[in-house]
Amino acid sequence: MGFRCGIVGLPNVGKSTVFNALTASQAPAENYPFCTIDPNVGRVPVPDERLDRLQALLRMPKVTPTTMEFVDIAGLVRGAHQGEGLGNQFLAYIREVEAIAHVVRCFADPNVAHVHGSVGPRLDIEVVNAELLLADLEGVERALERLERRAKVGDKTAQEDIGLLRQIHAALSRGEPLRRADLPPAAKPIIESLHLLTAKPLFYIANIDEEGIQHGSPWLDEVRRVAADEGTAVVPLCAKLEAELAAMSPAEADEFAVLMGLTERGMPQVIRVGYRLLGLITFYTVVGTELRAWAIPRGTKAPQAAGKIHSDMERGFIRAEVITVDDFCAIGSLAAARERGALRAEGRDYVVQDGDILYIRFHVTS
Repeated sequence: MGFRCGIVGLPNVGKSTVFNALTASQAPAENYPFCTIDPNVGRVPVPDERLDRLQALLRMPKVTPTTMEFVDIAGLVRGAHQGEGLGNQFLAYIREVEAIAHVVRCFADPNVAHVHGSVGPRLDIEVVNAELLLADLEGVERALERLERRAKVGDKTAQEDIGLLRQIHAALSRGEPLRRADLPPAAKPIIESLHLLTAKPLFYIANIDEEGIQHGSPWLDEVRRVAADEGTAVVPLCAKLEAELAAMSPAEADEFAVLMGLTERGMPQVIRVGYRLLGLITFYTVVGTELRAWAIPRGTKAPQAAGKIHSDMERGFIRAEVITVDDFCAIGSLAAARERGALRAEGRDYVVQDGDILYIRFHVTS
């Protein structure tokens, strides 16, 4: 799997329509709050030009791309951290994702109610972000209470963690999401153990209308200003149009997208942003009759990449034979690459690079 991305936002901003567009699903997308109660989940293959080139050359019987999982989560309202609306369910589901796509309404439609009465992206963003931050603050305060009780009876580990938790609490009290907070590396395990929401990478999907595709939108500009201040990304997306395209044949969709002035579909943009925020890269394997892509964090060493394939490969790792996709395609075959000495033998300290093809050598004794 590539990564698991939660689609969040206020009610009636188009989350389920975005979900349908990205996954070609038919999740309900009605005009009333909390249409989505249980989260809809859709898994889609990640478009991969390098995988396509390898398959065109190798003609493997089985090709497995990496995938991205989208989770369409119920709309959040003010007070969600205290259980308002479907707040508790919302927060529980979002703790399970790796990245957050915050859908912001950037279109006017008198037939689609807005929970605040009128379109205002900055306010919408502030409400959602504040609820995530307040939920984290409450979680940290509960954890501090537990640790302080343990510290009183002499738990040295608890005493050490209290200092880190207080730094986390101070950042949240300043209104600072943990993804942007200047915290020591030792705080990371605590943040992960508490599943804190504001530590997750977040980007915005600006749900624009068809007019916005052609001429832009002041609401889209507002989202871009907020994102620039936060150091994150914005994907402009006309969810209604994208959902219509997803229901067409590929040829019809391509023709209609050009007609509408759509230079790139939404899903590749969302995946590209998600990969960048999570620091993911892709490597490839050719084993037996299967050509496969794998997503790993940038900086992963060869044994850990092998472990992504199978734990025995990491445990018994000997070396990896490595060639880039570009070099492999230029040479034309594994046999020719071996003859030319184009495969590099790399050991346990090799850091896998984006676009590597790995042939793992390992041995496991019983």
